[in-house]
Amino acid sequence: MSGCQHKWKMKNVEFGFVVFEKCFHCNRVRTYFTTEMVAILGDEYREADHFWHRVENAQSFRFDLQCSVCGDLESFGDLMGLLYCTGCLSDCRLEILRRELEAERIHMLMACGFLGESELKPKQVRLDKLEELTNYFNQRRDTARSRIKIVPFDLEDGFCRCKGEFLYDVDMLSQEPITARRSPF
Repeated sequence: MSGCQHKWKMKNVEFGFVVFEKCFHCNRVRTYFTTEMVAILGDEYREADHFWHRVENAQSFRFDLQCSVCGDLESFGDLMGLLYCTGCLSDCRLEILRRELEAERIHMLMACGFLGESELKPKQVRLDKLEELTNYFNQRRDTARSRIKIVPFDLEDGFCRCKGEFLYDVDMLSQEPITARRSPF
């Protein structure tokens, strides 16, 4: 581990969709990232004993972080996306954590790994990588006002009950360059 006080920049940014597929034969669910501009819901295909059906998609992006000081590169290819907790379940431990952090002026985002064919909940992104991601989001913030904390999405039920929303850039899939800053209203 280097002694560098990393100054992270996003590199290798790709915008696209996270696609959720379900096999109606075995009820397994899996996810993957695609840069297809139209991830068509309802597409079906067979793969060995599985009959995969696209059931959902969400805008997302993937990226790496590179230090502009020492050149270290941290890959986030295992990160499906960052989710915002919507507070859908008041007794959810991530919602309880979100409220505790909010009292300290910390905004919580959940890092979610991909679902494999045999998992019910997403794979975990390494905690040290989440710390670097937290550092990236806080490095240009006035942390005296508020901070950001990236936590693992590790609910036992996975996506079964959670209504968390993927974080994405509103214009990220636009083919037109943004020429003027828009008002949020």
